Amino acid sequence: MTDSLINPTDSPDRQIEKLIKINSALMRRVEQSTDDSGAAYAQFQRAALLEEEVRTRTRDLERALDLLNVANASLAEANRATEQARSNLANAIEAVQEGFALFDSEESLVMCNSRFGLHMPDVQPALRPGLRFADYVDLVSSSRFLALPENTTAANWAARRLERHKDAHVIFNIRMIWDRWVQISEHRTPDGGTVILQTDVTDIMRLERQERERMRDDQARLIRATLEHLDQGVCIFDNQARLAGWNQNVGEMLSIPARQFAMGKRFFTLFKGFSDDAAYSSGITDEAIRDWITSTADRPPITFEIRQGDHKTLDVHAREMPDKGFVISFADVTAERTAVRAIQHANEQLEARVTERTLELADALSEAERANASKSRFVAAASHDLLQPLSAAKLYLASITPDLDADQNASIADKARRALGSVETILEALLDISNLDAGKAAVHPAPVPLDLILGQLRDELTPTARAKGLDLRILPTSAYVNSDATYLRRILQNLIVNAIRYTETGKVLVGTRRHGRSFRVEIWDTGPGIAADQQELVFREFQRLGNAASAAEGLGLGLAIVERACALLGHPLTLRSEPGRGTGFLIDLPRAAPMGVFSHRSAADPTLSGTVLDDRIVLLVENDDELRQALTSALETWNLCVLPAADRTQALEIIDADGITPDAVIADYQLDDGDTGTDLLNDISTRLGTIPSCIVTATRDPEITALCKSREWPLIHKPVAPEVLRNFLTTALPRS
Repeated sequence: MTDSLINPTDSPDRQIEKLIKINSALMRRVEQSTDDSGAAYAQFQRAALLEEEVRTRTRDLERALDLLNVANASLAEANRATEQARSNLANAIEAVQEGFALFDSEESLVMCNSRFGLHMPDVQPALRPGLRFADYVDLVSSSRFLALPENTTAANWAARRLERHKDAHVIFNIRMIWDRWVQISEHRTPDGGTVILQTDVTDIMRLERQERERMRDDQARLIRATLEHLDQGVCIFDNQARLAGWNQNVGEMLSIPARQFAMGKRFFTLFKGFSDDAAYSSGITDEAIRDWITSTADRPPITFEIRQGDHKTLDVHAREMPDKGFVISFADVTAERTAVRAIQHANEQLEARVTERTLELADALSEAERANASKSRFVAAASHDLLQPLSAAKLYLASITPDLDADQNASIADKARRALGSVETILEALLDISNLDAGKAAVHPAPVPLDLILGQLRDELTPTARAKGLDLRILPTSAYVNSDATYLRRILQNLIVNAIRYTETGKVLVGTRRHGRSFRVEIWDTGPGIAADQQELVFREFQRLGNAASAAEGLGLGLAIVERACALLGHPLTLRSEPGRGTGFLIDLPRAAPMGVFSHRSAADPTLSGTVLDDRIVLLVENDDELRQALTSALETWNLCVLPAADRTQALEIIDADGITPDAVIADYQLDDGDTGTDLLNDISTRLGTIPSCIVTATRDPEITALCKSREWPLIHKPVAPEVLRNFLTTALPRS
């Protein structure tokens, strides 16, 4: 009944409204009924049940309505989340640095970012959703920005591209115009769609290409360097017997001019028989070599020798390479073959050489015994002569007491000082003679201004000669000699000191004169002279002339040092003397050309006077504080403005910060922190251009001399002579 009265399609409110009307009608009928049989009650009972059912159905409908509202709200939230996810995805794809595109399983473009197709401006406008993949490939293949491979048409390129599209994962590079490259990465999605990424790899491709070229160049240089460092001469030929590589030794060994070697030159054109006077060994002939070169079968290695005349033998090896080319090498075995013959000859002369060696050993034994005896005398004399001044100094110092006045104590202290000075002189002489005998003395010959050394000795020794009442005359000279400046000064100093020591009255004369291709320095005195039978003895150790020299004045080593040093330098030494008429020592020194600004100038030269140095700016770089201060003081006495610097950094800061351009630079070679004066001069030249500069050093390394000569930097050795430094400045600085 309910089903016929209630339409299920009605809304819940409509159904409730109908049920309420039905319930009201039933209640009225029950109340009006007078049926005593109980029909009215039955109808009431049915109405009550019907009401309960309506109430239940109402609750169900309300619950369904609530569920429907919740479902609608969830659906709306899901729609908002979907839209947000779609927006986030679009933003993320747009933020990707590469070009991105998505095709669905139907091969239609779903979406792409703005960078997709950016390298092809003529294609990019057509990249819209719905574009078919095949159409996309056609657009790319016909783009004017695509650089098609050689002998490839647009249609062929498109066909190969679609063929590769069948793979699940594809990565390849395409070349664009203007030498640009794009990498294409294509991947299949789980639902059958396709994701494409486009990455600009131009920089990577260029770096890779540069690296490949560098590796090829390095490999070629390595192979070339390897060939050039081989002692053998090597030629490499391809499978057509054409020259593919060689080194210089092969031309020198076979006396083939370098211009004959060229890539691709045929073997037989290059060699044409190894030499007109060559003879082969091991049964090898020109025909056999030709057969081996032209053979198409596998060729075993061959080895033979070529004898060129009586003075040269070459060992030849030829070996096939995997590509049917071959390598042929030549080794000069002349020395080995000569050695074999020499051994045979040596065996014949062995007995004579054993006898000769025995005699040499006997001479060496005698020399060793003499040296041992000399050393014994040396130690004994050294002990005796060193103890005397030391004992004297000790006694002098012990005699200084508070009871004596200041003048007496000063006099005693001065005597002690002179005694200790004698000890120092003796020790220096012992060290010199020891180094010369041991062969440890190193010399560095170079052009030396002779007057510079003689002038220094004049200044040092004139007071000593004047104290003895002697006239010491050292004549000026413009000579330059080739010698070691240190040892030459020691030689001349010993000879002049020796002359002053043994001359009681008169004078000592030192002069220089031309003597053939040399300069001869002569030291003459008016002393007692030396008898002919004693002239050889004076050059021996521990020999003193007469009794005039005291033990405190030395061991008699001065002339021994002179003789050994002259022998070491190759300077002939001559002694001329007559008893009662004085003595002369003559030293022959090889001539040398003046170096740079050190051509000698006399102190009286008018070019050194005047104002050429006045107010000139000199940058002085010296890491030794005391020497820097001394040089600064000396330069300032010449009216120079000095900018002193202790190191390279400070010197460059003076130039850069103050904006001052010095007129000249004087730089010590050995600076702190591993810096050198030559590096500093290079920096200054880069900043300011060419400035007159010189290097000051105590090192006499030939490499430093060569470097300064190549850069035209005058080299001044320490100790620095003021005259040399002034000569450099007056010569290098232009006159205002």
